[in-house]
Amino acid sequence: MEEDSPDRVRLGVDVGGTFTDVVLVVAGDLTTAKVPTTDDQHEGVLRGVEAACDRAGVDPAEVAAFRHGTTVSVNALLEGAGSDAALVTTEGFGDVVEIGRQDRPALYDLSAEKPTPLVPPERRHELDERATPDGVETPVDPDEVADLVDSLEGNCDSVAVSLLHAYAHPDNERAVVSELRDSLSVPVSASHEVLAAFREYERTATTVADAVVRPVVDDYLARLEAGATERGLPAPRVMQANGGIAAAETVRENAITTVLSGPAAGVVGASLFEERATAVARDAGDAERAGRDAEGDGADAESAGRGAESERDESAGFEGLVTFDMGGTSSDVSLVRDGAVERTTEANVGGHPVRIPMVDVHTVGAGGGSIAWVDDGGALRVGPRSAGADPGPACYGRGGDEPTVTDAAVELGYLGADTTLGADLELDPGRSGAVLSALADEAGLDTSLDAAQGVFRVANATMTRAIREVTVERGHDPREFALVAFGGAGPMHAATLADRLGVGTVLVPPGNGVLSALGLLAADETHDAVRTSRRSLADLDPDAVEAVYADLAASVRADTTDPDAATLDRLADCRYAGQSFELPVEAPDPFDPATVRERFHAVHERARGYRLDEPVDLVNCRVTATIPGEPPTLAYDPEGDPLVGKRDTLFESGFYRSPVYRREHVPVDTPVDGPAVFEGGESTVLVPPAWTARAATDGTLVLTAGGESA
Repeated sequence: MEEDSPDRVRLGVDVGGTFTDVVLVVAGDLTTAKVPTTDDQHEGVLRGVEAACDRAGVDPAEVAAFRHGTTVSVNALLEGAGSDAALVTTEGFGDVVEIGRQDRPALYDLSAEKPTPLVPPERRHELDERATPDGVETPVDPDEVADLVDSLEGNCDSVAVSLLHAYAHPDNERAVVSELRDSLSVPVSASHEVLAAFREYERTATTVADAVVRPVVDDYLARLEAGATERGLPAPRVMQANGGIAAAETVRENAITTVLSGPAAGVVGASLFEERATAVARDAGDAERAGRDAEGDGADAESAGRGAESERDESAGFEGLVTFDMGGTSSDVSLVRDGAVERTTEANVGGHPVRIPMVDVHTVGAGGGSIAWVDDGGALRVGPRSAGADPGPACYGRGGDEPTVTDAAVELGYLGADTTLGADLELDPGRSGAVLSALADEAGLDTSLDAAQGVFRVANATMTRAIREVTVERGHDPREFALVAFGGAGPMHAATLADRLGVGTVLVPPGNGVLSALGLLAADETHDAVRTSRRSLADLDPDAVEAVYADLAASVRADTTDPDAATLDRLADCRYAGQSFELPVEAPDPFDPATVRERFHAVHERARGYRLDEPVDLVNCRVTATIPGEPPTLAYDPEGDPLVGKRDTLFESGFYRSPVYRREHVPVDTPVDGPAVFEGGESTVLVPPAWTARAATDGTLVLTAGGESA
């Protein structure tokens, strides 16, 4: 039986800044666990696995598939906790990682500083060698490499090698890397293996980042695999930043691919619900058309025209999904269109460029554990500093003494003393009230409730801006999207954000509090390769380009667990002659310059709003190998009375006595008008006044604006 067969026990574990989320799926039955993230992440992972297995009555040895999303690599870059890496580069180019680009991180901030380079000057080494885009001019000197070995031995934990133009002619770099790997006991990252693409600074910075995180990732996976073996678990397969799963031994060789793997898993999980959004739009359109039909034929011609336009829009459904993942320390926002997650190769982590394919996620420092504070001007601020898992928000009763977004939710009545979070963590409203009262005094507010409302408003404003950045600022109308809310805190804020943005539908998937872990089980196995091949489409040799694609295809197939099962997708990064940026277009097989040119014109017009009658250049060739995953099918069979009580809640329009429901008991297609609170094992869903919620057949909570059920 295949590893991902739905009849097998499947395990997904995602590590967040505050909680480690675990899902266990057995024949459609979902069991979740949420435990505090530990400093040594593998301990929290194994603790969460044991908790989920205990709840499901499953022996860990019965688990057939173990998939994992980790923050080890991103933490190493953000916190400066990576290895002491050395850089080997061409003579005269040792400072490229410090010089970077001439653009400023904040154009009008005179005090803005660039991040400290990941490799200090004393660990940068230069070699007298030279290659150009046309070939090797000065071969590497073996004696100089031998001296380099002596300099590196015992003085670094890893080595990054990035020689000039090695993306096009890696002979010198291969020679250096081969000698270093034979002579040193530390891992060596080679730029032509990590990122075989031009732009010296970005290629070098990405290779250095890989070298910095590689020993850390390798050590972490070794300890996790050892703990898994002790419990009879299979070796974990790891989520990559591109939204695809890979074997642990594969990511060990290219550790930078694990950066932001957790947020990527969440977007993959959210993408499973685009069909649900389309169904909601279709149902809403049917209801609207039925209402118009019932009104008779008295409408004037203008109204009829508006109705026809509306019907066309409703039939088309949503343009896509806005995914909104609010956890303990941050909120992640992304887009899903046409069933596919949006990807990018232009990401930065901690101010350092990381030019690998990754899910396009925009992150802001606003999470449930984000700390509220008052700045020097007396303004209320929220984040980016977080209380994390230890000590956590004040209401956790673990020593936290600063007000957080979660404390504000408790004070406003969205979370109650009887609400449990994660590993049966009970909340203490008294502690929330105390820290918020102190915040109110500092901010010049009257009561702790005023402070709590202020905290929510500030946090919501930050997250609204994040959603606008991935929609409005990229030419998308958020009103044409449905909002998918997940993470431990996301569903508490989602409807309010939707109101601000004019979004009329919010989807809260089953297992939403651990959707990133669930997304791990749905992810495809994916591997990417790129090579710069700059030439004009007008005079290139298609056979030469095909040879590049053939090499890339062989490389990515070799990385897959089953090369015969892999499908290949080809992209060509193109630009108008003289431009400094590229746009990806689908590359036909065999390569046809005329087809690529027309596709680029169309893609450029869609992205930039215009096309030019100018020559088009091919810049990079890309190939992606994919083995489709097996998304779990979840059963939803509600039983029992969902109403568990009522709670005083404060919204912008005033106080309400809101009913509180157990989410897993809510019957299908039964509308519940807001205000209302739905509590689950790992998150709380807030339905404000003038919103309605109903449970879909798969357990998705569908929230619609206007007080009417879809």
